[in-house]
Amino acid sequence: MKLVLSGLPHTWVLDLDGTIVLHNGYKMYGEDVFLDGAKEFLCSIPEDDMIVFLTSRKKEYANITEEFLNKNGIRYNTIVYEAPYGERILVNDNKPSGLKMAYAVCMERDAKNELSVEFDDKL
Repeated sequence: MKLVLSGLPHTWVLDLDGTIVLHNGYKMYGEDVFLDGAKEFLCSIPEDDMIVFLTSRKKEYANITEEFLNKNGIRYNTIVYEAPYGERILVNDNKPSGLKMAYAVCMERDAKNELSVEFDDKL
């Protein structure tokens, strides 16, 4: 899937398990394991953008989660732990100019990250 985004700073709300790292990999291997393409994708997010991770992980796993991200040079602004297991709903308004202000991407669990992003300063 390819997203074409404006040149404005963005807010990325990303699930961890099954989208960025192997689902429950931290339990199986004692630390997380990146899915193919996920680390490169995270590193491609512009510095001015905000990154918010969501996870259903218990707060007791915060240290190993954050150590893994820091060890791998992954920047983020916030991690929300203990998110409910149900659907995640993003509600936002569009700009009067017509710029679409929210996207949702549903990926197959533990699949290669094939999301590509292009930035268009004309949007």
